Amino acid sequence: MGREFVELFNDWANYYDATVSGKDQEYAEVFRGYEDILKDVAVKAISPVVEFGVGTGNLTQELLKEGHKVFAIEPSKTMREKAAEKLPNNVIIEDGDFLSFPEPSEQIQSIVSTYAFHHLTDSEKEEAIAYYGKLLDKGGKIVFADTVFENKEAYDATIEQAEKHTFLNLANDLKTEYYTTMEVLTSLFEKHSFTVEYQRFNHFVWVMEATKQ
Repeated sequence: MGREFVELFNDWANYYDATVSGKDQEYAEVFRGYEDILKDVAVKAISPVVEFGVGTGNLTQELLKEGHKVFAIEPSKTMREKAAEKLPNNVIIEDGDFLSFPEPSEQIQSIVSTYAFHHLTDSEKEEAIAYYGKLLDKGGKIVFADTVFENKEAYDATIEQAEKHTFLNLANDLKTEYYTTMEVLTSLFEKHSFTVEYQRFNHFVWVMEATKQ
């Protein structure tokens, strides 16, 4: 994950929870059903779990409620500090990202994340998926919730709608970050011996559940 995204999250830490609660109208649809999305990821995970992009610890809390052992990874120091205020003292949050992180000392069964995988280019996404395929045994899972588009036409139409509603920050995010399509993701997962299913939660966010074959 690029340094510019780490700096973005450092700046975002103080008002992240207000944003995901839907108080920012521009991003309200992106985060509609946020709590249900977190719960779905937590329920689909298998313990022990590596979580990327811990943020302020919201998904981590849901994983703990489900009884999972969590190895938490977050590149933003400010976000790590915010999460530590919410989480039990026995949850260690390590500095790292999707491609560079301290590997757990025991065999992990799931890799999870919400609202973060789009910060990787498609080539970086493939690098990450290939790496996770080596870490997970057969039956292990990758469970990511993120903005994904059914095709390029859906992506273009979403930008057009954002601009029509003068959601210019959202439109800029869609244009400048690395959002991808189901076709691309499915091909990457299958190339590295995963099968993948998608479940839609709002106009933007799908939960993808990839199982190692």
